[in-house]
Amino acid sequence: MATSSLILLLLSLVYIACEARSPIAASSRASNFIKSSCGATKYPALCVQSLAAFAPSIQQSPRQLAQTALSVSLERARSSQAFVSKMKKFRGLKKREYEAIKDCMEEMSEGVDRLSKSVQELKHMGQAKGQDFLWHISNVETWVSAALTDENTCFDGFAGKALDGKIKASIRARVLNVAQVTSNALSLVNQFASKQ
Repeated sequence: MATSSLILLLLSLVYIACEARSPIAASSRASNFIKSSCGATKYPALCVQSLAAFAPSIQQSPRQLAQTALSVSLERARSSQAFVSKMKKFRGLKKREYEAIKDCMEEMSEGVDRLSKSVQELKHMGQAKGQDFLWHISNVETWVSAALTDENTCFDGFAGKALDGKIKASIRARVLNVAQVTSNALSLVNQFASKQ
């Protein structure tokens, strides 16, 4: 009787240990970590939507979450930059539209550069501690904040009713998405910094 109870107890422990290590359980923990972290961002639903596919690589790492959020932001900024560049070649643009698109392209280019530097800085800071960590993370926060400003400034050239139309709406939708994803990335970088 005692032997069967002991065997049952051992089997239960083995089952629990296997369950805790299962890919499904790990994926669930990673997804919950992303949802919890994204809850503190300005655009939580967009945050979860843009990062959920990366749960297996993020696991429960604040650093990997910040790195992934920056990479997603960079990729969307590059895609939007290419989109805006194509709009510049549109036939029948008014002079003011052309100038607004040209200015937006410059801002997007600067934003892409800053996000790229941020991704690299976070990736290469290693296991920095103390003042070294603060210096690296300050660089990342500064560049991401500047990229966010670039993205918002991009759209300033389209102010006023004279430029209302499909081009303005198309560019606005893209740039707004990049700005929101970048805002979320900055929030997640700040969360990572606060946990160090």
